[in-house]
Formats: sequence, C-alpha cells, structure tokens
Amino acid sequence: RLASLGFAPGVSAHLNLPPAALVEHALRRGEGTLTDTGALMCDTGAFTGRSPKDRFIVRDAQTADSVWWGDINIPFEAAQFDQLQAKMVAYLGQRELFVREAYAGAHPAYQLKLRVVTELAWHNLFCHTMFLRPEPGADTTWPADFTILCAPGFQADPAVDGTRQANFAILNFTKKILLIGGTGYAGEMKKGIFGVLNYLLPHQHQTLPMHCSANVGPAGDTAIFFGLSGTGKTTLSADPTRGLIGDDEHGWLPGAQGIFNFEGGCYAKVIDLAREQEPEIWDAIRFGALVENTRFVPGTRTVDYTNKSVTENTRTAYPLPYIPNAVTPAVAGVPQHIFFLTADAFGVLPPISRLDKSHAMYHFLSGYTAKVAGTEMGITEPQTTFSACFGQVFLPLHPTSYAHMLGQKMEEHPTLTVWLINTGWSGGAYGVGRRMPLRYTRAMLTAALDGQLHAVAYHRHPVFGVDVPATVPGVPSALL
Repeated sequence: RLASLGFAPGVSAHLNLPPAALVEHALRRGEGTLTDTGALMCDTGAFTGRSPKDRFIVRDAQTADSVWWGDINIPFEAAQFDQLQAKMVAYLGQRELFVREAYAGAHPAYQLKLRVVTELAWHNLFCHTMFLRPEPGADTTWPADFTILCAPGFQADPAVDGTRQANFAILNFTKKILLIGGTGYAGEMKKGIFGVLNYLLPHQHQTLPMHCSANVGPAGDTAIFFGLSGTGKTTLSADPTRGLIGDDEHGWLPGAQGIFNFEGGCYAKVIDLAREQEPEIWDAIRFGALVENTRFVPGTRTVDYTNKSVTENTRTAYPLPYIPNAVTPAVAGVPQHIFFLTADAFGVLPPISRLDKSHAMYHFLSGYTAKVAGTEMGITEPQTTFSACFGQVFLPLHPTSYAHMLGQKMEEHPTLTVWLINTGWSGGAYGVGRRMPLRYTRAMLTAALDGQLHAVAYHRHPVFGVDVPATVPGVPSALL
C-alpha cells in the first residue's frame, strides 16, 4: 500500500492498530505517559500550535487559476515537492512506521478516503481519534483519495527544499498528498485535511465547508457555531440537552439535505478546564483520549489544567462517541440557527445581537475576532484579527466563494436566524474588562434556541446597526 509513495518493499509498518496497541507503542517508545484517567499525555515539542507561514500549496495546472494565492496559500513548486517527498520517504523508510486508514466526512456520499503514515505512535492514535473510523473488518485496500506523510523528526533544508524554515506542511492536489515535517503539532494533520475539503467540496459537490461546531435539539432543530479556535465552538456546542454533531468542521449540502461532520473526534482546548463548567469534555478525557502539552500536579498523575508552563494551547483529542449525547452518524438537517462567535478583545460588541442578511454577510466576510493565546506560534495574548468566514487560514479559495454559498443558503431557508455572540471581553478591553462569563453566554444561547428571544424588545445598536435584545432570561440587564 506504500509502494506508490516511493517506499521500498519490506518497510517496517504497523497497520491500523487499535488504540490500546498504539498506547503501548507510545509508552514503549517514550512518546508519552498515562494520566490517572487513562488518557495518554504527550508533548508536541517546539511547535505547540499551527505554523501558518509554513503552509504551502503546490502550484500546477490544477491549482494555478483556482487557489487564492498570497500569504494564506503560499505557492510551492511541483519539482521541489517531488524532491522533498523523496527525501521524506527515505527518512521514514528507515524507521518504525504507523499506518492508519480512515475517512473524512460522515455522509457516505461525500467521504474522503485517507491513508496516514506517521513516525510517532501517538500521532497515529490522534488520527484514529480525529478522523472517521472504518467499520471493523471493512476492506481498506482502496486507493486513498488523500495521503498524509507526517515526520516530526525530518527537517527540511530551506536553501535546497524551498521551504521558509525546517518545518513545513505542503498540500499537493494533483498527487493527492500532504507532507508534514519538522513539527510535532498533531493539529497540522487535522487542519491539512480540512484545507483539502475546503477546496474539493465547493468544486465537486456544491457543498459549503464550514469552520464550525454543530448540535441538534430534541425537535430536530440544528444549530451551527462559527468561530476561530478559542472562541467557544467546542465548549458551547457540548450541550447536555442537545445532540452533538461535531465541534469544528462541517459541510452544508445543497437543498434540504442538511449538514454532516467531517471528523470522528473532538479537539478541545483544556486550559483551566473544570468539570463543574464543562462536564462532557472533562469526562471524555479517559483511555483512548489524548492530552497535549499539559503537566501533572506534582507527585501525582492528575493533570493540572491550570498549568500554562508549556503553552496556553493545551488540548485534548477524544472520539466523538465519548460525548454521551453525540449523534451517530454525525449528520443533521438544515440549520435553523447560525451563531457567529467572536472573542472581541476590545470589549465593544454587545454580548448577543440578531443579524439580518446584510449584517450576516458582512460579519461572515469580515470574521472579526481575536486570536487567543497559544493557538498559533508567538501568540501570547489576544490579537485583533479579521479572519474571513471565521477560518481564513484554512481557505484555499477566495473567501467570496464561500460567502456566496452562504448567501444562497440564507435565501433558500428564509426562517434561518443568525446571531452574533461576543465570547470575548466585557466592561473594557483585554487587561481592563473581563472575559464574558460562560454561564451567561450559555443562557443567551439557550434563550435564542428555545425561541425566548422572539417576543422580547430589541434596540438598534448605534454603531453596528445590529438588533440587541433588551432582556435575556438569566442574564443581567447591565451586561446586555
């Protein structure tokens, strides 16, 4: 199965190992340690977040006129990709490898078949967790729709290989390969495939790929939550009263077909995690799950989630079924509510506001938020940013391609309600005000989802022109 990638016969590779075997290998190889809940704790090394400036796409006949080239999608030469792939294969061919075959896309008609080759056992467990798992005994000898080669120990030579520095993540849509080297941050694999789907789905299936979480109520009412990392997508979609579709990546199909999750797991920030506030995530961190860049309470195997000594971007990865109310298969109907989540670092946006179509299109295209500490290398405190479609760094196409599709969806489904939620600061900017209390944000979402905000009075915001509710059950009027 690896011969087409350039591997010689007889390479040492473990194929589709179950989680218990991968944990054993990771412990044997010194890749991590077990916590007192049974989760595997690993470090990602020098890179504790994505490195967007080292993300490339091969520019060739297929991509030259379709990709949105620039600082987000940096072009890479095909010949240099081939050279780098050969060097990576030579490096990996001398090592014990772990191969994983999986899917991206919960809807059977839109699945992307994946083959992942990793240098580290825990990276393979991450892929088992985050991608969709074939049924036991399923034939996975198929040609992959996309292949990932991930080698944290391999470093590029920028002068020879054409990279910016020793680490890299390079997509080749013609060869259907993603090369990742020089970084141990597992999220590069997950987000790399998200980038692939962001390119393929609009072209091939008229499907809108979305950087969002999603859940569904008992009555079948679907809600989606757009937002960058750290704005609350995972936390707010993990609602015990609603079924969880997924926490980060979804596709919205044409017509009345609804939405589907791309992934088989959740990848949540755990800084300051407390069971009292997020019991579903807390209880999911058990055997088969991972925690990244965390530290123990001294003298114990209990994770100290307040410890930021490695990074603020401490994370957990766990299979979606570890959430008790997860929906299987992870598909749902047409959304009835859209929530734009923004961590407003200036503290000027209202906590909740209702948007008409023009405001919705504006906020979707502008994607105002703040990059929060740790999600990218070098981010230590919130930085104001405008990230188109609440996920600009993952968009191979021009943002207007996705915005146009969202506008069509809103026209097709006129009962859809769009809300802007400020999960950032209130009472002043970062350093002056304080972060919006989670219990109040949850109360606002509940009121919106339950229809309690249909009958309340609204006032027009004098600056932004959005409609702000005068009252929300369970939320102090002064905060509103």
